[in-house]
Amino acid sequence: MIRGLPRRMLSALVPALPFLWLGIFFLAPFAIVLKISLSDPAVAQPPYRPLFAWSDLAEFFGQLDLKNFTTLFSDDLYLSATLSSVRIAGISTLLLLLVGFPIAYAMARAPARHRGLLVALVILPFWTSFLIRIYAWVAILKPEGFLNQGLMGLGLIDEPLHILNTETAVFIGIVYAYLPFMVLPLYAALEKMDDTLIEAALDLGSPPWRTFWSITVPLAMPGIIAGSLLCFIPAVGEFIIPDLLGGSETLMIGRQLWSEFFSNRDWPLASAVAVLLLLILVVPIVIYRDVESRRLATRP
Repeated sequence: MIRGLPRRMLSALVPALPFLWLGIFFLAPFAIVLKISLSDPAVAQPPYRPLFAWSDLAEFFGQLDLKNFTTLFSDDLYLSATLSSVRIAGISTLLLLLVGFPIAYAMARAPARHRGLLVALVILPFWTSFLIRIYAWVAILKPEGFLNQGLMGLGLIDEPLHILNTETAVFIGIVYAYLPFMVLPLYAALEKMDDTLIEAALDLGSPPWRTFWSITVPLAMPGIIAGSLLCFIPAVGEFIIPDLLGGSETLMIGRQLWSEFFSNRDWPLASAVAVLLLLILVVPIVIYRDVESRRLATRP
């Protein structure tokens, strides 16, 4: 019994480690943000009240309120920013899928000796700072930038295109920045696809487009879902891209969050925005888990 005790403890510790990790690095910070979101702003350091104290818990909990969340749902600015963020992230995810799927498919069908190099080329942009890469797009898209100079030099346009400080620039920036997160899950799913299934469908007279929709897309669905989530979730809360490329009229919840924290110094309201953003992002994760559990349940 004594000799077997450490092994039983180790067996119980292994599955407990992920929960311990989530508790320390997710639940504890979320509890702090949630507490701040229920506080009131104050001209102090830290800029909110009440502060947590073990001495009088009843008084502490009595001072917490939902006023910041009431402000969020009563102010059209935050509602518009939330809806705009979801819309921009959704359109960007669709564009990423349209661009990333052909790239991933070509990588999966390439000779095996070339696939490692192609994967390296996909992740190569990560070797450069994210901020520097977005600043590079400012130089490309501005009226006197490389894109307009090239198009005017080719005679395709007579005057510069106004792309910078528009939603179009935001879409370009998001698609560029998050493309590897779409390509890699798709490549992982397409690489495992059995080519004989496609050959059999073509031999039976199925046209290529029907073979694609009936065989390739269903087999790639896990990669499509995973890549879409990896792109949609961070795109909803994106701050740097809309701030540098989108201009003042591009409403996104990430920019409002930054503004409340650092410009208005309203930490409670900013924390309420962060809690609302987290709740929005939980929805696609729950949907994905439900779809994935059903897929695994129906697998023979």
